[in-house]
Amino acid sequence: MLGTQLAQLHGDDPTGLADADDVVAGFDEALLRGFARVGEADALALTALAGAVAGTPLGERVAEAVGKVTAGSVGQEHLAALAGARAALLGATHDALTARFDAALGRERAAWTAPAGEPADGSPARAAARSWLHETALAGWRGIDHELLSAVGTPVEAALAEPGARRLAVLLDGLAAELRAGLPVATMAQPPVRRWADLWARGVLLAQDGPATDPTAGATPVSGRLLPLGVDVHEHETAVQVQLHAILEPADAGPPRLVRVTVGAAKVATIGGPAVWRLLSAYPVLLTAIAQRRALTVTDLPAYGGDLHWVDERAQAGEPADPFATARVLLGTATAAATAPLDRHPAAIAEPVLLEGYTVHDGGSTVDLGGQRLAVALDRLPAGGPLTPALVAASSSCLGLARFDGGRWLVQPLAVQATVKRRPVEAHNGDWADGVTDPKVAKAEARAGDAVAVLRERAGRLLRR
Repeated sequence: MLGTQLAQLHGDDPTGLADADDVVAGFDEALLRGFARVGEADALALTALAGAVAGTPLGERVAEAVGKVTAGSVGQEHLAALAGARAALLGATHDALTARFDAALGRERAAWTAPAGEPADGSPARAAARSWLHETALAGWRGIDHELLSAVGTPVEAALAEPGARRLAVLLDGLAAELRAGLPVATMAQPPVRRWADLWARGVLLAQDGPATDPTAGATPVSGRLLPLGVDVHEHETAVQVQLHAILEPADAGPPRLVRVTVGAAKVATIGGPAVWRLLSAYPVLLTAIAQRRALTVTDLPAYGGDLHWVDERAQAGEPADPFATARVLLGTATAAATAPLDRHPAAIAEPVLLEGYTVHDGGSTVDLGGQRLAVALDRLPAGGPLTPALVAASSSCLGLARFDGGRWLVQPLAVQATVKRRPVEAHNGDWADGVTDPKVAKAEARAGDAVAVLRERAGRLLRR
């Protein structure tokens, strides 16, 4: 039933969605060329951005910023206003799409409550980040060179030294790595202007001195039983992040809640596939529960909205818990969490859904649900798990994430139940969290060697000198 309702969302996008997307696209094209010299087309794009937020509290500041930028007087505060306006437009799009999704599926969602934030002192790390982001905006992606990208090392190092700025450090490092790989950007046929502008704007907002942006600020402790649904693996050349989507049954007998647990680690490009799980060895309880599909009992785990800040020592793996059974029983009644303002973006929509009774088409890239076609994001299947396009094509049930990408709704598989050679098969993205279980893959891993162990040994040798 959920899948049929999701498929019916096609062609029923909220009013103004295309207009907002056009305004953001115009700004992104201006950023591609840079703000050092603003041409006529870019001035019109910036004016459209100011017009889009004219009736909001941002209106006056953004109009002033647009005037300064088009006149050639670009300050950091002006770029912050532009980044804020862009984020506000995308946030409004996110909210409209989420409201449409909730209405179609009948999903309850908690209201957003802003945490009490303490005013933060001026941070040298954030000041250095603002300066670098200012220089990149002036140059534009086509004007970026190796010298400017090398300068990112100073703000990244400074931000890594501040616990509350480490998210900013990882973002800057990743953005610089992507730009470096694309040099010279002027010769690229299709630069990823939307993605780079997303990263730039988020970096600008994270780099502002204001109320504390530490995600643990204002966290409330939660206890209860955590029932895993599925794992989403985000892998970049310099970092890996694993998000467990789950349902929390609170110890106080409150209604079930949709929550996420996110853990991550820094990495290098040579570490990929199943090896990324070994980077997360600091979370043995979590990895065991994911791999063995077990429930978790958590005690006083810090929670910020729908995100649980994982502390392995406060969790205990319990009895087996079938994610598909959990979804069939609890997913329809679980309350979704509100999304934090900085995280409101159409690309960040990731809502757990259960699809059943569908027909697979096009090698698994689309499924038919009651006469409605829904795209399947096979390109999002991680290399560190047993889930493959072939298993998706042979599946009859799918646990996944509903996403909005490229102007359409689609589903990203996290787990499937399939029939292979007349035998039932079940595969989850996190099945290899505690070690590879496929003999062929394990044998190939053994032949290739343990890159994580080798790098750790070499790092230890350098530190002992």
